[in-house]
Amino acid sequence: MTTKLDSQLKRELSILGKPYTLTLSPKGLNLVPKGRRKGYELAWVDPRERKHVSRVVPLAVAASAEALKDAGLDHATMSLDEQRKIGVILGSGGGAQEFSEEQYRLWHSGHVKQVSLFCIPSGTMGTISSEVSMRFGFRGYSHVVTAGCTSSSDAMGYAYQHIQARVQPMFLVGGVDAPITPGIIKGYSLLRALTQSWNDQPQRASRPFSADRDGFVLAEGSWMFVLEEYEHARARGARIHAELAGYAATCEAFHRVRMSDSPEEPARAITLALDEAKLAPEDIHYVNLHGTSTEMNDRVETQALKLALGKHAAKIPMSGLKSQIGHAQGACGAAGLAATLIAMQQGQIPPTINLDQPDPHCDLDYVPDTGRRVQIVHAICNCVGFGSKNSALVLRKVA
Repeated sequence: MTTKLDSQLKRELSILGKPYTLTLSPKGLNLVPKGRRKGYELAWVDPRERKHVSRVVPLAVAASAEALKDAGLDHATMSLDEQRKIGVILGSGGGAQEFSEEQYRLWHSGHVKQVSLFCIPSGTMGTISSEVSMRFGFRGYSHVVTAGCTSSSDAMGYAYQHIQARVQPMFLVGGVDAPITPGIIKGYSLLRALTQSWNDQPQRASRPFSADRDGFVLAEGSWMFVLEEYEHARARGARIHAELAGYAATCEAFHRVRMSDSPEEPARAITLALDEAKLAPEDIHYVNLHGTSTEMNDRVETQALKLALGKHAAKIPMSGLKSQIGHAQGACGAAGLAATLIAMQQGQIPPTINLDQPDPHCDLDYVPDTGRRVQIVHAICNCVGFGSKNSALVLRKVA
């Protein structure tokens, strides 16, 4: 069985509360400000309900609406049987933590009457997918995958496997995270995971694979796709952008935060995904990297790619999307997938920006500074996360 991927190629991205459209230019992926309307979120959530849900809900609903439109699906005209054939699987690292932080703030500051009646259900991870399912009337699976940074990649993988198993023919799947909150920022600061050297030049702060990197930049956003069984998509005349040809995940079982010095398990995830896609390293034309801008992550990811792809790793152009958009936590895998689909469609790879001082331990082709024209048939989207988790997706271009 072959599984195909329908997706809108322009995703709504929100960083630090400002909506953008993600587009590609010779200099790379551009974030074009759309000018946030007052009450932007209220366009996707009833004003009476906004205080009762996390920011991830309007982000996920907005991205889902775009994905469904691009896939040619009108939820308003679907029969009950059609609604039952569509599942929702969302990947999120922090979920509604932003909402829960606000409820605790209200409670402990003496504003108890302002605490939401739904503080418990809306603060629960699993209800994020329920909000999307309820918005569009989809009655199939409604699940949230929360696996740290690999959450949305694993959500794609789980949907892919359920389609292969003929459980359901179609899923609305992707990732959402809104981690820019006082508590999360303080927690990452305690871990010394956030960059501290570029506060006066924020546009240069995310610096994967550069020797002067010192941590990542938090971002937020949602990227959603329609993943569908191939014949099912063809039968309804869907526009197909790419095939999801392979997925694999591994765990180092090493530490809750720190990566192991060994690249073996992240490499094994890539190798297993290639095996499922029945591809060799020589078949790969592009790798979308995890590239967080943390010293160990970038170094071990580089070693893993060398181990998985052998000598061919040096010949494959790769790029770190987080250099341009920051780290959207559990949604970052879906963001990388969206960027890879754009690159496959337009034949142009986005660059890794801010790579000013090459690290001798990170010596692959990261496409520094300026995008590059490359025809991509097969690509890898790689993710590495907290809790020793690794995941890899393999995409194939559809002629």
